[in-house]
Parts: sequence; C-alpha cells; structure tokens
Amino acid sequence: VQLVESGGGLVQPGGSLRLSCVASGFTSGFPFSESPMSWARQVPGKGLEWVSGMHKDGSTYYTESVKGRFTMSRDIAKNTIYLQMNSLKSEDTALYRCATASWVPTNWPGPIGPGTQVTVSS
Repeated sequence: VQLVESGGGLVQPGGSLRLSCVASGFTSGFPFSESPMSWARQVPGKGLEWVSGMHKDGSTYYTESVKGRFTMSRDIAKNTIYLQMNSLKSEDTALYRCATASWVPTNWPGPIGPGTQVTVSS
C-alpha cells in the first residue's frame, strides 16, 4: 500500500486547510473500503501524534485537542481520505501523515505516507 498526502501549507491562526491522502495498492480481496485509516502528525524530534481515525464502517473519532475543529472523511471511489481543519492554532503546526490503521502509536511501523507540512503562523 502506498499513501500520498497533499494540501498542506502556511495559514494564519483561525484559518482552514483541507488535507488529502490518496491510497493505492489495495486489491479486490482487500479494497480501500475495508481499510481503517487515520491521520497523525509529527513535529521534528518527536514521534507520531494520532489525530483522527476512521473505522471501515466510516465512523470517525478524534483526539481531544482537535474535536469540533477537524473533520475526517473519505471518498471510496477515489481511494482518498480527507482532513478538514478549521480554526487552526499555532500548536497544530506539524507534518501531517496518513496511515492504514484507525489508531497509530508514536512508532507505527506499518504503511504511512511521507506527509504534508502544515504551518500555522501570522
């Protein structure tokens, strides 16, 4: 499985961004629709911080610090998941990565994308 993120950038506090993660390499025996997915973020020198996750049934859940501000969704036809980020704060600055699990530990060894940088600054 290969994962490629996009949509990051520089945004002012209070602004919004929409991240995308395109997944490839799934098979008819294990299609994208059957895979749990998550978003995690990473700052230099630290491990992954799980942000949001989606079970294969489409249900989502979030870490406390982003509840009410971030929304995770997917488009099965496009093998893509999204992270809509609103009311961004400086502490949201990080490299955002997607992974093939509904939750990832700080040292997740499984498939994960290279990431897209989000910088929140005035």
